[in-house]
Amino acid sequence: MNAQKEGGSTGFPACAEKEELLITRRKLPHWQFPGSTYFVTFGLKSGILSKDERKIVLDTIKHFHKSRYLVTTAVIMPNHVHLMLKPVVSESEADFSVSKILQGIKGFSAWTINKSRGTKGALWIEESYDRIVRDYDEFLEKWNYIRENPVKAGLVQAPENYAFLWEPGEPEE
Repeated sequence: MNAQKEGGSTGFPACAEKEELLITRRKLPHWQFPGSTYFVTFGLKSGILSKDERKIVLDTIKHFHKSRYLVTTAVIMPNHVHLMLKPVVSESEADFSVSKILQGIKGFSAWTINKSRGTKGALWIEESYDRIVRDYDEFLEKWNYIRENPVKAGLVQAPENYAFLWEPGEPEE
């Protein structure tokens, strides 16, 4: 994790160079800045995921952990996903883009789930919500939000009891 308690950041300087900050928009704005950590949410078009399908999504997220992105925490809920990740810099010195990362996660998990259901078509809402995590306080807020999501939804009594919460790393003390 990049975040630090005192005076640290999550990779987003107060004044970014114009050439480094990429802003795109569909319905939602999407900001990308090299070295940043992102809080991401994406949802199902309709219905809910079974436990087996939630495991497929979680396994898909785990697959490229460390090679394309570093995951701080992820939770697969019955109808949406939250994760906090930092894209890895590739050998060509370029970050894997958040949009490409999500395209991979959503595309492969949808293909696998559709195959198991015997269905075709879009599983996920096309656009995702992503936000650059700007400081340590926000990092902890998003980390706790993700952890507590299954508790708030009444799925478990404690975050560690939820089978589809994954935390390969802990926030720095």
